[in-house]
Order: sequence, then C-alpha cells, then structure tokens
Amino acid sequence: MDIELRSGCPINLTMEVLGDRWSLIIIRDIMFGNRRHFRDLLTHSEEGIASNILAARLKRLLSLGFISKRDDPSHSQKAIYSLTEPAIQLVPLFAMIGAWGRRHLPVSEDLSIRAELLEEGGQPLWDEFMEDLRQIHIVDPIGGANGTVTSPVLARLTAAFLEVRGRMAAAGA
Repeated sequence: MDIELRSGCPINLTMEVLGDRWSLIIIRDIMFGNRRHFRDLLTHSEEGIASNILAARLKRLLSLGFISKRDDPSHSQKAIYSLTEPAIQLVPLFAMIGAWGRRHLPVSEDLSIRAELLEEGGQPLWDEFMEDLRQIHIVDPIGGANGTVTSPVLARLTAAFLEVRGRMAAAGA
C-alpha cells in the first residue's frame, strides 16, 4: 500500500489514504452514481474534476486497492471501474459524513436527500446497500456497469434525488 506512515494512528492512516480533495468524491460517484467509466466520472462530477487529476486519483485508488479496473467488453478502448470490498465498507463513513454535513453545513436539498435517507435507514440500510454494491461491483461488475444487475437501494436513493431535483426545477430553484 502506497501511503505515508507518519504514525500508526488509524485516523491518520485513513486520512493518508482518503484525505486528499478528490478520492472520496470519486468513490462517491462510483458508489452513488454508478459512474463506472472515466468519461462518466469526468463529465458528471458536480465538482468539476480535471481530467489529469481524475486519472491520477484513479491510478492511486487502484494501487491502494479501493477500486479495480477491467476492460469493457462493449468497447475496446473503455475500462470499467468497480469498487472493491474496502471501498464498499466505506458506506457507513459516507452516511456519517453526509449526516454531519446536513447538520452543520449549507447543503442543497437535492444533493443531501441521499444522505438523509442513509441516516434515517441506519445500519440495516447500510448493510443492504453494501450487499447490493458487492453484487454490482464484485460478483458481476460487467452487469453492474451495463445495468443488467442493479441495486434496489441505489434505485431508491436515485429516485429520491430525481424527485427532489424535479420538484426544485418546477419551483424554479
């Protein structure tokens, strides 16, 4: 694992791995947006990541074992990125970060609805989501990328996001 070992503190080591500006955002986009190709990660990022930064972070996440990469059978020049078990186990961390952000920061309703639902669902929902993610990223990453294998939890979270976004658009927000 390519991390700087300033100390053996688990918080420090986690920050060495995930504390840069983009790593958690990329994992978030793969996890919650099912963005599995470089182009999808690049063009659909709410935060507007630069292509060179995305390439560097994907390379680092691969080397750290948070994502895997395989050729896309539908296109010879595309690769499919999938979460590995260590990244899937970040679901509770994402839920807690989202809950904290909703309480203490000026979040938007549409971008915080998934965090709200994860917080309300608690550990049972997190466990269900992690099992879904294992199916679409580890068991059948090709089916997960092309949509033949889906996550019921991700579908619920996405539907809630789209409903709020639609309501905001209708209200002119």
